[in-house]
Amino acid sequence: MLLTFRAENVRSFRDAFELSLLATSLAEPGVPRPVPWRAGGRPVQVLPAAGVFGANASGKTNVLRALDDMRALVLQSFRQGDPRGGMPRNAFRLSPSTAGEPSRFEVDLVLAGIRHEYGFLISDERVEEEWAYRYPHGKAALLFRRTADAVALGEQNRVKGRAVTEILRPNSLYLSAAAAASHPDLLPLQQWFERNLVLAEASSRAQRWAVTTELMRQEDRREQVLALLRAADLGITDARVRDDEADGKEPDPGVDEPGVVLSHRGAGGDVDFESAEESLGTRVWLGLAGPVIDALGGGDVLLVDEIEASLHPALVVQLVRLFQSPEANPKGAQLIFNSHEAVLLGDSRGDRVLGRDQVWFTEKAFDGATRLYPLADLSPRGDEAISRRYLAGRYGATPIIAPEEFTEVGLAAADEHSDS
Repeated sequence: MLLTFRAENVRSFRDAFELSLLATSLAEPGVPRPVPWRAGGRPVQVLPAAGVFGANASGKTNVLRALDDMRALVLQSFRQGDPRGGMPRNAFRLSPSTAGEPSRFEVDLVLAGIRHEYGFLISDERVEEEWAYRYPHGKAALLFRRTADAVALGEQNRVKGRAVTEILRPNSLYLSAAAAASHPDLLPLQQWFERNLVLAEASSRAQRWAVTTELMRQEDRREQVLALLRAADLGITDARVRDDEADGKEPDPGVDEPGVVLSHRGAGGDVDFESAEESLGTRVWLGLAGPVIDALGGGDVLLVDEIEASLHPALVVQLVRLFQSPEANPKGAQLIFNSHEAVLLGDSRGDRVLGRDQVWFTEKAFDGATRLYPLADLSPRGDEAISRRYLAGRYGATPIIAPEEFTEVGLAAADEHSDS
Protein backbone atom coordinates (compact mmCIF):
# COMPACT_ATOMS: atom_id res chain seq x y z
CA MET A 1 0.00 0.00 0.00
CA LEU A 2 1.53 3.28 -1.13
CA LEU A 3 1.58 6.20 1.32
CA THR A 4 3.67 8.84 -0.49
CA PHE A 5 5.87 9.22 -3.55
CA ARG A 6 8.51 11.92 -3.84
CA ALA A 7 10.78 12.73 -6.75
CA GLU A 8 13.02 15.51 -8.05
CA ASN A 9 14.70 16.29 -11.38
CA VAL A 10 12.57 13.72 -13.18
CA ARG A 11 11.03 14.20 -16.64
CA SER A 12 9.20 17.56 -16.65
CA PHE A 13 9.73 18.06 -12.90
CA ARG A 14 12.77 20.18 -12.15
CA ASP A 15 11.94 20.76 -8.48
CA ALA A 16 10.97 18.26 -5.81
CA PHE A 17 7.34 17.15 -5.69
CA GLU A 18 5.26 14.83 -3.52
CA LEU A 19 2.13 12.82 -4.23
CA SER A 20 0.48 11.69 -0.99
CA LEU A 21 -2.23 9.09 -0.53
CA LEU A 22 -2.72 9.87 3.15
CA ALA A 23 -6.17 11.25 4.02
CA THR A 24 -6.07 14.87 5.14
CA SER A 25 -9.74 15.93 5.17
CA LEU A 26 -12.96 14.79 6.75
CA ALA A 27 -15.43 12.45 5.07
CA GLU A 28 -17.57 14.01 2.35
CA PRO A 29 -21.11 12.92 1.42
CA GLY A 30 -21.05 10.31 -1.34
CA VAL A 31 -17.29 9.74 -1.12
CA PRO A 32 -16.38 6.58 0.84
CA ARG A 33 -13.53 7.14 3.28
CA PRO A 34 -10.77 4.57 3.56
CA VAL A 35 -10.73 1.97 6.29
CA PRO A 36 -7.87 2.63 8.75
CA TRP A 37 -4.84 0.44 8.14
CA ARG A 38 -2.19 -0.27 10.73
CA ALA A 39 1.38 0.72 9.93
CA GLY A 40 3.95 0.15 12.62
CA GLY A 41 1.29 -0.32 15.28
CA ARG A 42 -0.71 2.84 14.57
CA PRO A 43 -3.74 3.39 12.32
CA VAL A 44 -3.30 5.45 9.17
CA GLN A 45 -6.00 6.58 6.74
CA VAL A 46 -4.74 5.63 3.26
CA LEU A 47 -6.68 6.78 0.21
CA PRO A 48 -7.75 4.16 -2.36
CA ALA A 49 -7.58 6.54 -5.34
CA ALA A 50 -5.99 9.78 -6.50
CA GLY A 51 -6.61 11.71 -9.72
CA VAL A 52 -4.27 14.17 -11.42
CA PHE A 53 -5.92 16.85 -13.58
CA GLY A 54 -4.43 19.52 -15.80
CA ALA A 55 -3.99 20.90 -19.28
CA ASN A 56 -2.48 18.94 -22.16
CA ALA A 57 1.32 18.72 -21.90
CA SER A 58 1.23 20.04 -18.32
CA GLY A 59 2.96 16.97 -16.89
CA LYS A 60 0.03 14.78 -15.75
CA THR A 61 1.40 11.71 -17.48
CA ASN A 62 4.88 12.41 -16.14
CA VAL A 63 3.64 11.92 -12.57
CA LEU A 64 2.75 8.35 -13.50
CA ARG A 65 5.82 7.82 -15.65
CA ALA A 66 8.08 8.93 -12.80
CA LEU A 67 6.54 6.15 -10.68
CA ASP A 68 7.02 3.76 -13.59
CA ASP A 69 10.65 4.92 -13.95
CA MET A 70 11.33 4.06 -10.31
CA ARG A 71 9.77 0.63 -10.75
CA ALA A 72 11.85 -0.07 -13.88
CA LEU A 73 15.09 0.88 -12.13
CA VAL A 74 14.34 -1.39 -9.18
CA LEU A 75 13.46 -4.34 -11.41
CA GLN A 76 16.07 -3.98 -14.13
CA SER A 77 19.19 -2.16 -12.93
CA PHE A 78 21.01 -5.29 -11.71
CA ARG A 79 19.77 -8.03 -14.03
CA GLN A 80 19.57 -6.02 -17.25
CA GLY A 81 21.95 -3.13 -16.69
CA ASP A 82 25.14 -2.92 -18.72
CA PRO A 83 28.10 -3.32 -16.34
CA ARG A 84 30.08 -0.90 -18.51
CA GLY A 85 27.27 1.63 -18.90
CA GLY A 86 25.74 4.34 -16.78
CA MET A 87 22.27 4.77 -15.31
CA PRO A 88 19.26 5.15 -17.60
CA ARG A 89 17.18 8.08 -16.40
CA ASN A 90 14.83 10.79 -17.62
CA ALA A 91 16.08 13.96 -15.97
CA PHE A 92 14.66 17.46 -16.50
CA ARG A 93 16.25 18.76 -19.73
CA LEU A 94 15.00 22.32 -20.09
CA SER A 95 17.32 24.09 -17.65
CA PRO A 96 21.13 24.33 -17.80
CA SER A 97 21.18 24.68 -14.00
CA THR A 98 20.01 21.07 -13.55
CA ALA A 99 22.38 19.53 -16.09
CA GLY A 100 24.35 16.83 -14.30
CA GLU A 101 22.29 17.09 -11.12
CA PRO A 102 21.07 13.74 -9.71
CA SER A 103 17.48 12.52 -9.89
CA ARG A 104 15.77 11.54 -6.66
CA PHE A 105 13.06 8.89 -6.09
CA GLU A 106 11.51 7.95 -2.76
CA VAL A 107 8.45 6.02 -1.54
CA ASP A 108 6.80 5.39 1.80
CA LEU A 109 4.69 2.24 1.78
CA VAL A 110 3.09 -0.34 4.04
CA LEU A 111 4.44 -3.84 3.57
CA ALA A 112 3.06 -6.70 5.69
CA GLY A 113 1.62 -4.14 8.08
CA ILE A 114 4.93 -2.31 8.57
CA ARG A 115 5.80 1.08 7.15
CA HIS A 116 8.88 1.08 4.91
CA GLU A 117 10.84 3.95 3.41
CA TYR A 118 12.97 3.40 0.33
CA GLY A 119 14.72 5.79 -2.04
CA PHE A 120 17.75 6.59 -4.12
CA LEU A 121 19.65 9.32 -5.96
CA ILE A 122 21.10 8.53 -9.38
CA SER A 123 23.29 10.43 -11.82
CA ASP A 124 23.99 9.58 -15.44
CA GLU A 125 26.92 7.43 -14.34
CA ARG A 126 25.97 5.70 -11.09
CA VAL A 127 23.87 5.34 -7.97
CA GLU A 128 24.92 8.23 -5.72
CA GLU A 129 22.86 7.30 -2.65
CA GLU A 130 20.34 4.62 -1.69
CA TRP A 131 18.55 3.81 1.56
CA ALA A 132 15.87 1.61 3.09
CA TYR A 133 14.30 1.76 6.54
CA ARG A 134 11.39 0.08 8.21
CA TYR A 135 9.35 1.24 11.18
CA PRO A 136 8.08 -1.85 13.06
CA HIS A 137 7.22 0.13 16.21
CA GLY A 138 7.13 3.66 14.87
CA LYS A 139 10.91 4.05 15.16
CA ALA A 140 13.28 3.81 12.19
CA ALA A 141 15.26 0.58 11.85
CA LEU A 142 18.00 0.65 9.23
CA LEU A 143 17.90 -1.98 6.49
CA PHE A 144 20.80 -0.41 4.57
CA ARG A 145 22.27 2.98 3.69
CA ARG A 146 24.49 3.34 0.66
CA THR A 147 26.70 6.21 -0.42
CA ALA A 148 29.06 6.44 -3.38
CA ASP A 149 31.82 4.92 -1.24
CA ALA A 150 30.27 2.45 1.20
CA VAL A 151 27.20 0.49 2.32
CA ALA A 152 26.06 0.58 5.95
CA LEU A 153 24.01 -2.46 6.95
CA GLY A 154 21.27 -2.96 9.51
CA GLU A 155 21.48 -5.32 12.46
CA GLN A 156 19.79 -8.30 10.78
CA ASN A 157 21.12 -10.62 8.06
CA ARG A 158 24.48 -8.86 7.90
CA VAL A 159 26.20 -11.88 6.32
CA LYS A 160 23.73 -11.84 3.45
CA GLY A 161 24.07 -8.05 3.23
CA ARG A 162 27.84 -8.28 2.87
CA ALA A 163 27.42 -10.91 0.15
CA VAL A 164 25.18 -8.48 -1.76
CA THR A 165 27.82 -5.78 -1.40
CA GLU A 166 30.34 -8.09 -3.09
CA ILE A 167 28.25 -8.35 -6.27
CA LEU A 168 27.10 -4.72 -6.32
CA ARG A 169 27.94 -2.51 -9.30
CA PRO A 170 28.07 1.30 -9.27
CA ASN A 171 25.22 1.43 -11.80
CA SER A 172 22.88 -1.06 -10.12
CA LEU A 173 20.60 -0.49 -7.17
CA TYR A 174 21.44 -2.35 -3.97
CA LEU A 175 17.78 -3.39 -3.70
CA SER A 176 17.97 -5.01 -7.15
CA ALA A 177 21.14 -6.92 -6.28
CA ALA A 178 19.74 -7.93 -2.88
CA ALA A 179 16.62 -9.38 -4.51
CA ALA A 180 18.77 -11.36 -6.96
CA ALA A 181 20.59 -12.76 -3.93
CA SER A 182 17.28 -13.53 -2.14
CA HIS A 183 18.02 -11.24 0.80
CA PRO A 184 15.17 -12.12 3.21
CA ASP A 185 14.59 -8.54 4.41
CA LEU A 186 14.78 -6.89 1.00
CA LEU A 187 13.26 -9.43 -1.38
CA PRO A 188 9.68 -8.58 -0.24
CA LEU A 189 10.36 -4.90 -0.92
CA GLN A 190 11.59 -5.65 -4.44
CA GLN A 191 8.61 -7.93 -5.01
CA TRP A 192 6.30 -5.05 -4.04
CA PHE A 193 7.70 -3.08 -6.97
CA GLU A 194 7.24 -6.10 -9.23
CA ARG A 195 3.50 -6.29 -8.46
CA ASN A 196 2.81 -2.59 -8.08
CA LEU A 197 3.06 0.64 -10.08
CA VAL A 198 2.10 -1.09 -13.34
CA LEU A 199 1.32 1.68 -15.85
CA ALA A 200 -1.70 1.25 -18.10
CA GLU A 201 -1.17 3.54 -21.08
CA ALA A 202 -1.82 3.30 -24.81
CA SER A 203 1.58 1.77 -25.55
CA SER A 204 1.01 -1.06 -23.05
CA ARG A 205 -2.43 -2.12 -24.30
CA ALA A 206 -1.13 -5.29 -25.96
CA GLN A 207 0.52 -6.42 -22.72
CA ARG A 208 -2.67 -5.65 -20.81
CA TRP A 209 -4.73 -7.66 -23.30
CA ALA A 210 -2.35 -10.52 -22.56
CA VAL A 211 -3.05 -10.14 -18.82
CA THR A 212 -6.81 -10.23 -19.44
CA THR A 213 -6.46 -13.23 -21.75
CA GLU A 214 -4.36 -15.12 -19.19
CA LEU A 215 -6.92 -14.47 -16.46
CA MET A 216 -9.62 -15.84 -18.74
CA ARG A 217 -7.76 -19.14 -18.92
CA GLN A 218 -8.49 -19.55 -15.19
CA GLU A 219 -12.14 -20.38 -14.67
CA ASP A 220 -12.65 -18.42 -11.44
CA ARG A 221 -10.87 -15.36 -12.81
CA ARG A 222 -12.70 -15.70 -16.15
CA GLU A 223 -15.97 -15.12 -14.32
CA GLN A 224 -14.56 -11.96 -12.77
CA VAL A 225 -13.44 -10.64 -16.16
CA LEU A 226 -16.80 -11.49 -17.67
CA ALA A 227 -18.63 -9.77 -14.80
CA LEU A 228 -16.62 -6.60 -15.41
CA LEU A 229 -17.34 -6.73 -19.16
CA ARG A 230 -21.05 -7.23 -18.55
CA ALA A 231 -21.20 -4.49 -15.93
CA ALA A 232 -19.95 -1.98 -18.53
CA ASP A 233 -23.18 -2.40 -20.57
CA LEU A 234 -21.29 -3.22 -23.76
CA GLY A 235 -23.86 -5.78 -24.89
CA ILE A 236 -21.44 -8.61 -24.13
CA THR A 237 -23.01 -11.86 -22.95
CA ASP A 238 -19.97 -14.12 -22.93
CA ALA A 239 -16.26 -14.18 -23.62
CA ARG A 240 -13.70 -16.88 -24.25
CA VAL A 241 -10.07 -17.23 -25.21
CA ARG A 242 -9.81 -17.91 -28.90
CA ASP A 243 -8.83 -21.43 -29.86
CA ASP A 244 -7.14 -20.83 -33.23
CA GLU A 245 -7.21 -24.47 -34.33
CA ALA A 246 -10.88 -25.00 -33.38
CA ASP A 247 -11.88 -21.65 -34.93
CA GLY A 248 -10.01 -22.35 -38.14
CA LYS A 249 -7.67 -19.38 -37.61
CA GLU A 250 -3.96 -18.97 -38.11
CA PRO A 251 -2.24 -19.29 -34.71
CA ASP A 252 -0.69 -16.35 -32.89
CA PRO A 253 -2.94 -13.32 -33.41
CA GLY A 254 0.02 -11.01 -32.73
CA VAL A 255 0.47 -8.13 -30.33
CA ASP A 256 -2.07 -5.88 -32.07
CA GLU A 257 -5.04 -8.12 -31.28
CA PRO A 258 -6.25 -9.74 -28.06
CA GLY A 259 -6.94 -13.42 -28.56
CA VAL A 260 -10.46 -13.15 -27.15
CA VAL A 261 -13.84 -13.84 -28.77
CA LEU A 262 -16.77 -11.81 -27.39
CA SER A 263 -20.41 -12.83 -27.70
CA HIS A 264 -23.17 -10.22 -28.19
CA ARG A 265 -26.94 -10.43 -27.94
CA GLY A 266 -28.64 -10.80 -31.28
CA ALA A 267 -32.23 -11.23 -32.46
CA GLY A 268 -31.61 -14.92 -33.07
CA GLY A 269 -29.34 -15.51 -30.07
CA ASP A 270 -25.74 -14.78 -29.18
CA VAL A 271 -23.30 -13.96 -32.00
CA ASP A 272 -19.50 -14.22 -31.70
CA PHE A 273 -17.27 -11.32 -32.71
CA GLU A 274 -13.51 -11.19 -32.97
CA SER A 275 -12.01 -8.56 -30.70
CA ALA A 276 -10.65 -6.78 -33.80
CA GLU A 277 -14.27 -6.12 -34.81
CA GLU A 278 -15.08 -4.40 -31.53
CA SER A 279 -15.15 -0.67 -30.93
CA LEU A 280 -12.09 1.06 -29.54
CA GLY A 281 -13.92 1.66 -26.27
CA THR A 282 -14.62 -2.07 -25.86
CA ARG A 283 -10.99 -2.90 -26.62
CA VAL A 284 -9.81 -0.29 -24.12
CA TRP A 285 -12.10 -1.76 -21.44
CA LEU A 286 -10.88 -5.27 -22.31
CA GLY A 287 -7.31 -4.08 -21.76
CA LEU A 288 -8.20 -2.59 -18.38
CA ALA A 289 -10.23 -5.55 -17.11
CA GLY A 290 -7.28 -7.84 -16.39
CA PRO A 291 -5.05 -5.30 -14.61
CA VAL A 292 -8.01 -3.98 -12.57
CA ILE A 293 -8.97 -7.47 -11.38
CA ASP A 294 -5.31 -8.29 -10.67
CA ALA A 295 -4.94 -5.12 -8.60
CA LEU A 296 -8.14 -5.70 -6.63
CA GLY A 297 -7.21 -9.32 -5.99
CA GLY A 298 -3.72 -8.52 -4.71
CA GLY A 299 -4.30 -5.14 -3.08
CA ASP A 300 -1.91 -3.55 -5.58
CA VAL A 301 -1.30 -0.03 -6.90
CA LEU A 302 -2.45 0.45 -10.51
CA LEU A 303 -1.52 3.48 -12.62
CA VAL A 304 -3.82 4.52 -15.48
CA ASP A 305 -2.93 7.20 -18.01
CA GLU A 306 -5.88 9.14 -19.48
CA ILE A 307 -8.46 7.00 -17.72
CA GLU A 308 -11.32 8.50 -19.76
CA ALA A 309 -9.78 7.67 -23.17
CA SER A 310 -12.53 6.16 -25.40
CA LEU A 311 -14.73 5.46 -22.35
CA HIS A 312 -18.08 7.02 -21.41
CA PRO A 313 -17.84 9.29 -18.34
CA ALA A 314 -20.34 7.12 -16.46
CA LEU A 315 -18.09 4.09 -16.96
CA VAL A 316 -15.05 6.03 -15.74
CA VAL A 317 -16.99 7.06 -12.62
CA GLN A 318 -17.88 3.44 -11.87
CA LEU A 319 -14.28 2.32 -12.37
CA VAL A 320 -13.04 4.85 -9.79
CA ARG A 321 -15.87 3.94 -7.42
CA LEU A 322 -14.86 0.28 -7.70
CA PHE A 323 -11.59 1.16 -5.94
CA GLN A 324 -13.36 3.55 -3.55
CA SER A 325 -15.73 0.86 -2.29
CA PRO A 326 -14.55 -1.03 0.82
CA GLU A 327 -16.85 -3.90 -0.15
CA ALA A 328 -15.50 -4.25 -3.69
CA ASN A 329 -11.92 -3.50 -2.65
CA PRO A 330 -11.37 -5.24 0.70
CA LYS A 331 -7.59 -5.63 0.23
CA GLY A 332 -6.97 -1.90 -0.19
CA ALA A 333 -5.90 -1.75 -3.85
CA GLN A 334 -5.10 1.76 -5.05
CA LEU A 335 -5.77 3.56 -8.32
CA ILE A 336 -3.65 6.53 -9.40
CA PHE A 337 -4.74 8.09 -12.67
CA ASN A 338 -4.72 11.26 -14.71
CA SER A 339 -7.70 12.69 -16.53
CA HIS A 340 -9.46 15.62 -18.19
CA GLU A 341 -12.86 14.30 -17.10
CA ALA A 342 -14.34 17.04 -14.92
CA VAL A 343 -17.36 14.92 -13.95
CA LEU A 344 -15.05 13.12 -11.50
CA LEU A 345 -14.67 16.37 -9.57
CA GLY A 346 -18.37 16.98 -8.98
CA ASP A 347 -20.28 20.21 -8.38
CA SER A 348 -22.07 19.45 -5.12
CA ARG A 349 -21.55 17.49 -1.93
CA GLY A 350 -23.58 14.56 -3.18
CA ASP A 351 -22.10 13.96 -6.63
CA ARG A 352 -18.38 13.86 -5.90
CA VAL A 353 -16.47 10.77 -6.84
CA LEU A 354 -13.20 12.00 -5.31
CA GLY A 355 -12.66 13.77 -2.02
CA ARG A 356 -10.78 17.04 -1.90
CA ASP A 357 -7.59 15.29 -0.73
CA GLN A 358 -7.75 12.91 -3.70
CA VAL A 359 -7.52 15.60 -6.38
CA TRP A 360 -4.20 16.92 -7.67
CA PHE A 361 -3.37 19.43 -10.39
CA THR A 362 -0.40 19.92 -12.70
CA GLU A 363 0.61 23.23 -14.19
CA LYS A 364 3.54 24.05 -16.44
CA ALA A 365 5.58 27.21 -15.88
CA PHE A 366 7.02 29.39 -18.65
CA ASP A 367 10.36 27.59 -18.34
CA GLY A 368 8.68 24.23 -19.04
CA ALA A 369 8.87 22.88 -15.46
CA THR A 370 5.80 21.13 -14.04
CA ARG A 371 4.32 21.93 -10.64
CA LEU A 372 2.12 19.38 -8.84
CA TYR A 373 -0.22 20.64 -6.13
CA PRO A 374 -3.27 19.27 -4.29
CA LEU A 375 -6.75 20.76 -4.39
CA ALA A 376 -6.74 20.66 -0.59
CA ASP A 377 -4.05 23.39 -0.56
CA LEU A 378 -6.57 25.75 -2.19
CA SER A 379 -9.02 25.24 0.72
CA PRO A 380 -12.22 24.73 -1.31
CA ARG A 381 -15.48 25.07 0.60
CA GLY A 382 -17.43 21.90 1.36
CA ASP A 383 -20.19 22.94 -1.06
CA GLU A 384 -17.89 24.35 -3.74
CA ALA A 385 -18.73 23.59 -7.38
CA ILE A 386 -15.32 22.08 -8.03
CA SER A 387 -15.97 20.83 -11.57
CA ARG A 388 -17.26 24.21 -12.82
CA ARG A 389 -14.51 26.13 -11.09
CA TYR A 390 -11.87 23.81 -12.52
CA LEU A 391 -13.18 24.27 -16.07
CA ALA A 392 -13.28 28.03 -15.49
CA GLY A 393 -9.61 28.01 -14.53
CA ARG A 394 -10.11 28.96 -10.88
CA TYR A 395 -7.58 26.37 -9.72
CA GLY A 396 -5.12 26.86 -12.57
CA ALA A 397 -4.19 23.65 -14.40
CA THR A 398 -6.17 24.65 -17.52
CA PRO A 399 -4.88 25.68 -20.95
CA ILE A 400 -4.63 29.35 -21.91
CA ILE A 401 -6.39 29.39 -25.27
CA ALA A 402 -6.58 32.30 -27.70
CA PRO A 403 -9.65 31.76 -29.95
CA GLU A 404 -8.41 34.34 -32.44
CA GLU A 405 -5.33 32.22 -33.15
CA PHE A 406 -7.57 29.27 -34.07
CA THR A 407 -9.55 31.59 -36.34
CA GLU A 408 -6.38 32.77 -38.05
CA VAL A 409 -5.37 29.16 -38.73
CA GLY A 410 -8.75 28.49 -40.32
CA LEU A 411 -8.59 31.62 -42.45
CA ALA A 412 -5.06 30.80 -43.59
CA ALA A 413 -6.10 27.28 -44.54
CA ALA A 414 -9.09 28.59 -46.47
CA ASP A 415 -6.91 31.13 -48.31
CA GLU A 416 -4.39 28.43 -49.21
CA HIS A 417 -7.16 26.21 -50.55
CA SER A 418 -8.68 29.00 -52.67
CA ASP A 419 -5.28 29.94 -54.12
CA SER A 420 -4.72 26.35 -55.21
